[in-house]
Amino acid sequence: MFSLVVPAYREGKSIRCNLLKMAAVLRDAGIDYEIVAVNDGSPDNTYDEIVKASEEDPSICPVTYDVNRGKGGAIKEGIMMSSGDIFGFIDADLDIDPDHLPVFLEKMTSSGSDVVIGSKMHPESQLDYPAMRRFVSWGYYVILKVLFGMKTKDTQTGIKLYKGSLIKEIVPKLKVNGYAFDIEILALANSKGAVITEMPVRVGYTRDESFGRIRFKDIWKMFTDTIGIWWNLRIRKKY
Repeated sequence: MFSLVVPAYREGKSIRCNLLKMAAVLRDAGIDYEIVAVNDGSPDNTYDEIVKASEEDPSICPVTYDVNRGKGGAIKEGIMMSSGDIFGFIDADLDIDPDHLPVFLEKMTSSGSDVVIGSKMHPESQLDYPAMRRFVSWGYYVILKVLFGMKTKDTQTGIKLYKGSLIKEIVPKLKVNGYAFDIEILALANSKGAVITEMPVRVGYTRDESFGRIRFKDIWKMFTDTIGIWWNLRIRKKY
């Protein structure tokens, strides 16, 4: 069973069609799947549209709550509501096409990897997104290299796969709900000796603004959360 967790916030205009597209890709590839779509306290009709998608495909499982928790909080909720042997995360806006998923699953099986992640810094990646985001991604990579010594070059691309046994062990220990949750999961996986494989991606940016819904205070919070993760992992040994 492959459990795909899809966090969604204010995605009412596109979430139904996007979920059905994900389902079609997995179904056509012959994959036994469930799609856990988590409405992260959206003020619009996101949850109603998720329910409509689930009525068309019973493998889509709607999850909702009232207060926005952030992307990390939504993914944690989705994992706890899932039962797969392998877990995947993908962004609801489909900047990254779901046709990556069968390829990533095959790579996990053939390579014996515990984690397979998309990387915008992979030499074979095809990118169409703002230069400012590229600059920030590079700067964040340098910070992570200094703090955690990880070999992975890109932790923030919105498609990742984890072995179920690994992610279920990590999730109860997570402390971050915001955008830094990706590095928290990967840092803990790395500390457990997990084999992490990076894969190329095609990224087609769909939002009007350079950072979408990400604001300066989100970037600052991501930075401070990252320092907190390093402090708790390397200094205080709290994980």
